[in-house]
Amino acid sequence: MATTLKTLLAILLVVTTLPSCKKEGPGGKASISGRILHHSLPITNATIYIKYGAQEFPGTDPSAYDVSVTAGTDGTYAFIELRKGNYYLFSIGYDSAISQTVKGGIPIRIKSKTENITSDIPVVE
Repeated sequence: MATTLKTLLAILLVVTTLPSCKKEGPGGKASISGRILHHSLPITNATIYIKYGAQEFPGTDPSAYDVSVTAGTDGTYAFIELRKGNYYLFSIGYDSAISQTVKGGIPIRIKSKTENITSDIPVVE
């Protein structure tokens, strides 16, 4: 009888803690937004990739990332409805002032369920 009670308590513990073990990614109330900048100037129409659960650079292959967005004409981007956790953002675009492709990335950590982080992504040649 005691073994059965222990087993039931163990199952109850697992079932009640599963919802709190959600990983990084969509489904939350947090966000990351900012601008893509090269020497303080916005990069228009850059592509921004996001990797869920990462703090280190996953590489330049777009298939290594979970989702992408395109920056606006003022270089702005936004990823919304994220859960708290670790993310890596990587951007690639074209700087028409120097006629070159520019790229760069940064790790981001969302610390609370409703945090709205503003972070510009610096890109270089």
